[in-house]
Amino acid sequence: MANFAKSHVPQFSMDVYQNEYLPEGGREVNAIVTVTATGGGTVGSAVTPVYARGQGPSAAVAVMVDCSGSMDYPPTKMRGARDATAAAIDTLRDGTHFAVIGGTHVAKEVYPGGGRLAVADAGTREQAKQALRRLSAGGGTAIGTWLRLADQLLNSVDVTIRHGILLTDGRNEHESPEDLRTTLQACAGRFTCDARGVGTDWEVKEVTGIASALLGTADIVADPASLTADFTQMMETAMGKEVADVSLRVWTPVGTTIRFVKQVAPTVEDLTARRTEAGPRAGDYPTGSWGDESRDYHLCVEVPAAGLGQEMLAARVSLVAPQPDGSVQNFGAQGLVRAVWTDDMAASTSINPQVAHYTGQAELAQAIKQGLDLRKAGDFDGATAKLGRAVQLANASGNADTAKLLAKVVDVVDAATGTVRLKTKVAEADEMTLETRSTKTVRVKK
Repeated sequence: MANFAKSHVPQFSMDVYQNEYLPEGGREVNAIVTVTATGGGTVGSAVTPVYARGQGPSAAVAVMVDCSGSMDYPPTKMRGARDATAAAIDTLRDGTHFAVIGGTHVAKEVYPGGGRLAVADAGTREQAKQALRRLSAGGGTAIGTWLRLADQLLNSVDVTIRHGILLTDGRNEHESPEDLRTTLQACAGRFTCDARGVGTDWEVKEVTGIASALLGTADIVADPASLTADFTQMMETAMGKEVADVSLRVWTPVGTTIRFVKQVAPTVEDLTARRTEAGPRAGDYPTGSWGDESRDYHLCVEVPAAGLGQEMLAARVSLVAPQPDGSVQNFGAQGLVRAVWTDDMAASTSINPQVAHYTGQAELAQAIKQGLDLRKAGDFDGATAKLGRAVQLANASGNADTAKLLAKVVDVVDAATGTVRLKTKVAEADEMTLETRSTKTVRVKK
């Protein structure tokens, strides 16, 4: 294998897509900001950059494995979890700090123990896999305790990247929702975390809520046999991260209000309420850790009304990350969002294709969630209308993956008009997969 000697800070670039023209009296400005990081990985691939020892960014990883009693029903769940965690450990880059946590109604250190992290090499990987063989199921589920132990371990070392992987098969029954919420608030910004639900007895909103709060990914692994491939890919992605705690810094002029800031690709994630103030008229919106990848953000601002022919800078977007010495690193990439008032009707009424596409993708995610909630509540007419709209949006935007998932919940009569019939029998795994993946988007077709 080749080794890539490289700096560990990717180069960021930023592109802004918008229609800057507003009619007389117009106040709402929408823009899609595409952020791309490059610098030594493989964009759009699951292949991890391979580093010479000591040349990758320093990292710490905690794997949290559900060991509650339900993991023995069927026994393939526990076996799959052990095998998947072993495969994830094999994927760790040499020199990475790591720990394995067994989660029940309490959190236990499975490896290395003693309130510390191991350092990955051939010996510690083998020891960790031996420790995994002793994992057995029994007890309840209190996910907040797992996350608190992970936080404590991950922050016991001075590293660039801190990442958690959490696997659960059940509902968080042994602590209150408030306890879990408090834990997530305490852990937010301290490490990122991918969350996976195995089987069909877990709560989608709990697992997606954990990933959302900790800026990671969420997914269902309905068949325990698929865990190994999923864990391997998650760990490869984690090993490809090069810089942590990156924020979008948005500056707006006097009189301008930010309506919302949303990530819209690869998934929909509303960042508006996560703003932290960053000086006069500027705020930071967290985006988590980055490797070689590209993401899209939708920025909507309200500007003061102005006369025809006038123009203004509506927002300036940059990328920043905190440094150990308390300073802030600015990555140099910058995007400008403009507003120009015109009486040219064709110019001012045209919707930018990127903005239109992602507005549709955000509506798609919302329609799926509302449709499934209405279906569970027994409002089948309402569910049919919402899921029909979702089919129509998925078809129009070319979101084939979501269209396939929808087709397992509804019979599609006409995708273009969104005419559907609810299926009378739906496999629980199919419904949970649609709900879990409802926020996954496709990018604009060039």
